[in-house]
Amino acid sequence: MSDKGLSIFEETFSSDLCYLMAMSHIVLANNQVTSRFIEKNYDMPVHAWSTLYATVYFPGILAKEVQVLFPRPQNSISRAIKLLEERQLIRREVDKSDTRAKHLFPTEEGAALLAGIEEKVKQRQEEVFGVLTDSEKETFLRLCRKIIDSDTLNSSAAFEVF
Repeated sequence: MSDKGLSIFEETFSSDLCYLMAMSHIVLANNQVTSRFIEKNYDMPVHAWSTLYATVYFPGILAKEVQVLFPRPQNSISRAIKLLEERQLIRREVDKSDTRAKHLFPTEEGAALLAGIEEKVKQRQEEVFGVLTDSEKETFLRLCRKIIDSDTLNSSAAFEVF
């Protein structure tokens, strides 16, 4: 990185917005790398692989529940479900007690595809977090969970629309 780039980072990460800027930088940089990989190698947007992940690990999950794990706009999740269905990687089953509710299940092909993607994602995880000790990784995860559990990510009094 250039001296100018380092200077920009130093100024930004010591500003009044340092925590949100650092979190945004990590998330956006990783999303950029991950999106490029998923799109190039699997011809699907990153939200499709994350929807497939949710479906494989939580068979029978509802589309709206995918948002619990991956906070994305509902229309992005709907498009991902449509794509995954068209590729026969997941299937939908109508809930017997509520015909509006559709449960998502992986197909064998979907589970196999996810297994291949997961191997690469685990390698990516090691690239990103390999600079941390095991203790630092546990602290990072504990702090992330504390923020997630506070339920301040999905709404904001500061950002209320006038």
